[in-house]
Amino acid sequence: MSARLVLIAACLLGMEVFCAGLLDGADVASHAPRRTGGRRRRVAMNKDIVSQLESRLGRVHARQRLGIETDHEARVFGYGTNVLHIENWYSIHSVIRTTLKVTGLYRRGMRNAENVQIRHNVIKSQRLPRLFDGFSLLQISDLHVEMSAGALYRLIALLPALVYDACVLTGDYRGPTFGPYDAALAGLERVRTHIKGPIYGVLGNHDTIRMVPAMEEMGIRMLLNETAALARGNARIYLAGIDDAHYYQVDNIEKVASQFPQGAFAILLSHTPEIYRQAAHASFDVLLAGHTHGGQICLPGAIPVTLGSVLPRHMGSGAWAYHAMAGYTSVGVGTSIVPVRLNCPPEITLHHLRRL
Repeated sequence: MSARLVLIAACLLGMEVFCAGLLDGADVASHAPRRTGGRRRRVAMNKDIVSQLESRLGRVHARQRLGIETDHEARVFGYGTNVLHIENWYSIHSVIRTTLKVTGLYRRGMRNAENVQIRHNVIKSQRLPRLFDGFSLLQISDLHVEMSAGALYRLIALLPALVYDACVLTGDYRGPTFGPYDAALAGLERVRTHIKGPIYGVLGNHDTIRMVPAMEEMGIRMLLNETAALARGNARIYLAGIDDAHYYQVDNIEKVASQFPQGAFAILLSHTPEIYRQAAHASFDVLLAGHTHGGQICLPGAIPVTLGSVLPRHMGSGAWAYHAMAGYTSVGVGTSIVPVRLNCPPEITLHHLRRL
C-alpha cells in the first residue's frame, strides 16, 4: 500500500510543480478558465437576497463579497493565498480518481471517508472565567455536502449522543466552489436538526455569501467579521468569526478584535488556519479552523501529500500552539475533489475549556 501511496503522492506533487512552472513570470489573470464558446459565466443575483445581505452586513461588505465571487469563482490559477486552486481544475479530478482506481485504493478510500471519528481536545487557559471551566464546544467543519453523503449519515448518527454547550461550524458546506447551492443547504438543514444548543458559523472558500440568509433562518448565527458574547452568570467569553481569508480574502481580524474587551477570553473561528499570526497578535486565546482536510490523502503516519494552504505543516491538522494562542485545525467531515480519504479519517471535535 505504501508504494501505491507514494505513486499518488508523486502525481499530486508533480501537478503542483508543473502548475507553478506555468505561472512563473506569467500573468495569472490570463489563465482564468475559458467558457464554452468564449462566453463568460454570469451569475444571476437574487435581488431579495442581495437586499437582505446589504441590510445584514452593510452595503460595502455584501457588495465586495458578491463582486469577488462573480469575478473570481471557478478560477484555477491565481487569486487567494494559493497559486493553484486544484478544486476548480475538473480535468485533474478525473486523473486523480483514475490513479486511485488503478492502484486499487479508491474503494478503500471511499469507505474511509464515511468513517467519521469523534475527537476530544482540551484547551487550558488562565484567562478563562471560572464559570466557563468545563464549557465544551462541538466543532464541525468542511461538510462538502454534495460529495459526502456517507459521512453525513454517519455524522447524523453520532450527534444525538454528544454532550456540549455550543456548536461551531467552520465553513465549506458546499461541494463545488461555484454554482447551485440548494443541495448544500438541504443537507446542512438535515444535520442542523440534530444539533443541540446555539450554533455559530463562518463561511469557507467553497461557500457563497448568498447562503447566509437561509442558514440564519435555520438558526445558525453566522459570524461574518463579527463577534458574539457567550454568557454564564455574570461571566463572558467571546466568539468571533471572520469571512473567508483563503480565497476571497474578505476577512477583518482588526474589526472583530475591537469588539471584545481587552483581556477577555476570546475564540476566533476562521475557515482557514492560515491567519494564525494575525490572530495571535490580535490577542485571541484560541483559533478554531478547518480547510486543510488534514491532507485527505496522506502517506502512512498521517503525513499529508499537500495541505492546499500556506502554513507550517504541523498546523495542518489537530492541536497546535503559536505564541500564547492555542490552535486546532479540524480535518473535517467531508471530502473535496474525490470522495476518498487515506490515512486521514474524517472527524468532529469536542473542545473542552479548562481554567488553569
